[in-house]
Amino acid sequence: MRRRDRLPFRIAVLSALALCIALPLQAATVAEVASPDGTLQVQLDVSGEGRLAYRVARRGQPLIGDSRLGFILRNGRQFLRGIALDSQSARSVDETWELPWGERRVVRNHYNELRARFVERDRDRRRFDVVVRVFDDGLGFRYEFPKQPALDEVQIQEELTEFAIARPATAWWNPAFEWNREEYLYARTPLAEVGMAQTPITLRTEDGTHLSIHEAALVDYAGMNLAKGDGGVLRAALTPGSPAKVVRRAPFATPWRTIQIADRAGGLVESSLILNLNEPNRLGDVSWFKPSKYVGVWWSLHLDRESWATGPKHGATTANTRRYIDFAAKYGFRGVLVEGWNVGWDGDWFANGWDFDFSKPTPDYDLEGLAAYAKSKGVHLIGHHETGCAVSHYERQMDRAFALFARLGIDAVKTGYVCDAGQIERQDTVGGPVVREWHEGQFMSNHHQRVLEAAAKHRVAINAHEPIKDTGLRRTYPNWISREGARGQEFNAWGNPPNPPEHEPNLIFTRMLAGPMDFTPGVLSLEGRGQPLQSTLARQLALYVVLYSPIHMAADLPEHYEQHMDAFRFIRDVPVDWQDTRVVDGEVGDFATIVRKDRNSEDWYLGSVTDETARTLSVPLGFLDPGRTYIAQIYRDGDGADYRSNRFAFKRETREVKSTETLTLWLGAGGGQAIRFVPKR
Repeated sequence: MRRRDRLPFRIAVLSALALCIALPLQAATVAEVASPDGTLQVQLDVSGEGRLAYRVARRGQPLIGDSRLGFILRNGRQFLRGIALDSQSARSVDETWELPWGERRVVRNHYNELRARFVERDRDRRRFDVVVRVFDDGLGFRYEFPKQPALDEVQIQEELTEFAIARPATAWWNPAFEWNREEYLYARTPLAEVGMAQTPITLRTEDGTHLSIHEAALVDYAGMNLAKGDGGVLRAALTPGSPAKVVRRAPFATPWRTIQIADRAGGLVESSLILNLNEPNRLGDVSWFKPSKYVGVWWSLHLDRESWATGPKHGATTANTRRYIDFAAKYGFRGVLVEGWNVGWDGDWFANGWDFDFSKPTPDYDLEGLAAYAKSKGVHLIGHHETGCAVSHYERQMDRAFALFARLGIDAVKTGYVCDAGQIERQDTVGGPVVREWHEGQFMSNHHQRVLEAAAKHRVAINAHEPIKDTGLRRTYPNWISREGARGQEFNAWGNPPNPPEHEPNLIFTRMLAGPMDFTPGVLSLEGRGQPLQSTLARQLALYVVLYSPIHMAADLPEHYEQHMDAFRFIRDVPVDWQDTRVVDGEVGDFATIVRKDRNSEDWYLGSVTDETARTLSVPLGFLDPGRTYIAQIYRDGDGADYRSNRFAFKRETREVKSTETLTLWLGAGGGQAIRFVPKR
């Protein structure tokens, strides 16, 4: 905590007479709340001129220094000064709830909450609440605007929220407001060198404390980015919109501004704070969604062997799709994704989706017949809706399209929004003017919710690509199963550069803190479009464990899997729905070892990946049941494995292990290891 000097009354009076303009008035703490275990303390302060700020201490030491709160409005005076505390209340919550699918089955939601109402001291008496929830592993806070005569429609030009990091820190971040949306490599810089950054942003202070700044429950609001201020200050920068960045009518609440905190990087991954700050499931029973793996017409398109457009290279043909259905049935995959199946792909569709028809297949694609053929084989087609960013055009068709898919047994859809950032096309009335929006603006926040609600009516799940960021809304809408929102596997086909070995160890501790990602792992050929993947064979297997999604693609071509049957065995076996998840060890951008327990058996799975540095890692097996013997099915880098020179060095072996043992893993440069632990019967 910072020290507050109390000047004697006489000195204070003399100072006020002489320096009333030059000296700022001292801030006073007006409300505070601590985490259930007392580790974190959060204080709200109001200065003498009525400026509102918060600060966070951890174990008695400053972690977040004085950080202002407030708004700049387009249709009214700013909320910045002249603010006073009106009332406050507190409560504590300790409950558990169950994820219908996810990284773990049961989630504990344990926090102390402070609700502080602030009011302007002038005649308007406008008011808002600051609600703070403090968990043992972090906190979330948001603003709530009650219904009031002086503040009906609120047009927010900027949110003045700050995060003043009190200690020198290293930051892992990717840039905001760039043309390629979220699809950038992560930079590692001192905090002072952070530019305009997206969230989540991950920080490690000089004493080893790890933080992740993000947001939860992004509903009817603009996405938050972070702009560098003076010193260690990061300032909220909302995504643009028109006529203001956010337009709402009271009563309403902003998204939660979140700070996850842990002593080790793995503690950030194990946190459920983002999910806990979202509202409970609104859809009821969603057991119709089956977490599963899929194959499909996708990697061949990125290799330029096949095309989305019709013609001699068209990938979405009836014959080609039947081949993938047969492959899925033979090897136990539930889903087959087909891109390019519908009318609209011919010509220049990039950022030009007005010709897409989401219910009309191309002449060489028998949608009805293929759906029936897949059903006869125990396989489900996965739908694909690429909008080309003609979002209003898509909204006019989506209910009919979801109804068609539901009738055909297609219960999951991959959506897409391919265009440059800031080029979403919005048309409020048919034939009216087209205006441009950002992928993470308020308009798209509302669009994605409309898609989820329309899909849910037909029992269809959504996997969004080029999406708005994940903020834990999968708890409220469990049919939002996964999304892209980062550089995925396709960059290994044609990216310049392709994803480097540090990319996935970065994703684990940055982007993946937001939620599931459809990364599309499992390219066992290790070849892109004339360029090698910067990966060993075993690493492609480990990605199924370290990168979480309730749907995972076996992205490679069928013939490549049949050339690597030993490695393919793990992809066939690994589940995608988990009872428990633990991070054994890891450092941001360097390496990670994660273990997960299958939700539907007693098996455990381990995945471990490293950057460009070969590593020897120790893994205590205390997560296994005591007194039980397990068969460890090990898929590892072979001797001399190296992503630059010996990518295919690979070894599959088995051994018996118990919970009292420690395994030693060797990972080659750019390598990995995957293990299935099966109880011995």
